[in-house]
Amino acid sequence: MASVQPTGIEGLDDMLGGGIPGGAIVVILGSFGTGKTTMSIQYLLKGLSSGEKCIYISLEEDEKSIVKNALTYGWRLGDYTGNGMLSIIKLEPSDAKTTLERVKSEFPRFIREFGASRVVIDSISLLTMLYESESEKRTGLFNLCDLIRQSGAGALLTSEVNENHPSSSRDGMVEYTADGVILLQSTESKDASEQQLTLRVVKMRGVAHSRRIKPYSITREGIVVHSGSEIF
Repeated sequence: MASVQPTGIEGLDDMLGGGIPGGAIVVILGSFGTGKTTMSIQYLLKGLSSGEKCIYISLEEDEKSIVKNALTYGWRLGDYTGNGMLSIIKLEPSDAKTTLERVKSEFPRFIREFGASRVVIDSISLLTMLYESESEKRTGLFNLCDLIRQSGAGALLTSEVNENHPSSSRDGMVEYTADGVILLQSTESKDASEQQLTLRVVKMRGVAHSRRIKPYSITREGIVVHSGSEIF
């Protein structure tokens, strides 16, 4: 396991001093349209291009849709699923009992046996919504993170934000069990005349990272963080 996993996102690795610590679990917080899924796929592509095996777990899109959407950026995920370097798994939120049982009993072993270095769960918000009570949600989330850590893989978990507290996750839990938190927001200028996408590394255990809020763009080649620029 590498001591640092570069994210492959221009500017973000500069803010992190090279990348995410190997084996760390990092949550990407943001509302819809802020690029959480795009960032997650870039993280996987960086690993795949370096010969690392990766797993993408989705609760929203099936494999065909994910591969098709990635092609709009020129990313050929199908090449990696074809050669066995990438596994894309679709979970069904409508079948909560089966989905939670698979997460608990199958995934830790699968991550180990597949030999994955990087795992994405998109989104952890939808997964935790399947639990019936707050206590089950808390226990399930902490157990899942423990199992991922035991596998040795690094992981990105995407999470929707709380509408009333846009710096917190919807469940208010995942940021406490994760090793790192990256917050994506659409920030309004003081005179309310302009919106700008901004990124902040809220925490990253084991890394002396930048805490400054930086603008970023979602380009035709993916997310680019303008680490040398200031907002507005």
